[in-house]
Amino acid sequence: MNSSISSVAQIRSLLEALPGPDHAAALAWAAREPQLTKPAGSLGRLEEISAWASAWQGRHPPRLESPVARVFAGNHGVASLGVSAFPAEVTVQMVANFRHGGAAINQLCKTFGIELDVLALELDRPTADFTKGPAMTEAEFAAAFGAGMDSVPDGADVLVIGEMGIGNTTPAAAVSCALFGGVAADWTGRGTGIEDAALARKIEVVAAGVALHQGHSPLEMLRRLGGRELAAMAGAVVAARQKRVPVLLDGYVTCAAAAALEAECKGMLDHCLVAHVSVEPGHRRLLAALGKTALFDFGMRLGEGSGAALAVGVLKGAIACHAGMATFAQAGVSDKG
Repeated sequence: MNSSISSVAQIRSLLEALPGPDHAAALAWAAREPQLTKPAGSLGRLEEISAWASAWQGRHPPRLESPVARVFAGNHGVASLGVSAFPAEVTVQMVANFRHGGAAINQLCKTFGIELDVLALELDRPTADFTKGPAMTEAEFAAAFGAGMDSVPDGADVLVIGEMGIGNTTPAAAVSCALFGGVAADWTGRGTGIEDAALARKIEVVAAGVALHQGHSPLEMLRRLGGRELAAMAGAVVAARQKRVPVLLDGYVTCAAAAALEAECKGMLDHCLVAHVSVEPGHRRLLAALGKTALFDFGMRLGEGSGAALAVGVLKGAIACHAGMATFAQAGVSDKG
């Protein structure tokens, strides 16, 4: 358990002691790949994905037999400011839907053989309104971060990370704006489908929060402007790195939580791939700031880890090709002259 985490300083020290990629596994991948019965580079990003999986799992060939998904749910004080088309009680209702198997994430996990767990983080106690003060105390932030760390099981092949929280594209926009600059309108979209007046209000809320908390470290910005589910997702990313579990990040909210880690400690997201580009305008801008290219762009904006779960199918294909294809010598196929 990570209940011993009690401060931002402790989290920062964790980031400084995390393992890098496994060079022996990477070399083994590089030795096998050119021998496979295909022109070099002909599988494009699938080749990059299998190399990434091998290096971060620390084994060759990589495997994808035990994928797991963790969906974190939280409620937000700023939801009361009219920034969402849905009321805050929908978070609780959707968590119940996840647990009864009725949501999109359930169907995708079932399709791709992903073990799913949903972690509801004090839904009866929303974070504070970040336009008036920090969203979380240091103790609340550390507790949520630790809960995220504890959610990552030993033996997972890949971790799918997702979220649920009415109003949480507002803290995602605020965190992103605070980390990478620009104006609030650059980072703020329609979320669950708000109309123009509500969008203008949402932009005002993001701008007010960023102005109030400017000048702090990235992890402090996550504490002050984020939410419990954002803190927990960041914790899960760190624990996955400790356990050599590659990570698939989902949409805007998930990537905003992870971005605070990268801004705090460069290279912290090297073990992460971004599954898809959300239609939230800030997500594309955020990926550019992080130097990440998503695997696909399907116009999705659901959250729940849905895009990341779908990407497990891509990973399975990439790994199967690298591990299962015959070499030129095995197949009796002439290599290029």
